[in-house]
Amino acid sequence: QVQLVESGGGLVQAGGSLRLSCAASGSIFSIVAMGWYRQAPGKQRELVATITASRSTTNYADSVKGRFTISRDNAKNTVYLQMNSLKPEDTAVYYCNAPSRLMPWGQGTQVTVSS
Repeated sequence: QVQLVESGGGLVQAGGSLRLSCAASGSIFSIVAMGWYRQAPGKQRELVATITASRSTTNYADSVKGRFTISRDNAKNTVYLQMNSLKPEDTAVYYCNAPSRLMPWGQGTQVTVSS
């Protein structure tokens, strides 16, 4: 059973930075594209960043482009999200998963950006 464990969230002022981590168990991690999602209160979960298995291609939602950077370390079965210039509208619970092969969702990590 694959498990996803997100960490690194917290409370930060607008303009600040956070680095999220997602550790995955299971052997499929290194062969699937991974993504970071977020869900704000009362809103649907949205995909904000993806990275291919080979790390050759990344994509970002327009709302985070230029501020967030997704990366991964296949040797550690871990995917990261570096978030800079945070805005209050980035406040949400952040999750990782494989967009094309969804696994059981982890508990997520809360990011709160104060104005």
